[in-house]
Amino acid sequence: MQETQRLVPNIGWRVARVKRQRRSGRRLRWLALGVAVLLALLYYRPVHAYIHTHRTLDARAAEVRALTARKHRLEERLSEIRSGATLVRGARRLGLVKPGEHLFIVRGIPEWRRAHAR
Repeated sequence: MQETQRLVPNIGWRVARVKRQRRSGRRLRWLALGVAVLLALLYYRPVHAYIHTHRTLDARAAEVRALTARKHRLEERLSEIRSGATLVRGARRLGLVKPGEHLFIVRGIPEWRRAHAR
């Protein structure tokens, strides 16, 4: 009987120790989970700001490319307008003539072309 009395307190002590280890393991897991959640909350804003800034930067870069292409087209058009040939062509469309020239208006050209195309 003395041996059984010795075993019972010893077994109880071991069970209590195992329960404490389980509790401390659970606590450690909850603590780790809490730290992970805290870190996720702390990193959310900077990561969100970075992604937003990156998207804005991509949009602005596309806008700059479009504006650069438009600028090149406008510069080409401006150089064409400044050339003498374009100026003369525009004046002819308005019916203007150079000094000493005579203006002749020829009508019925499309009908003439249709009649002589065959």
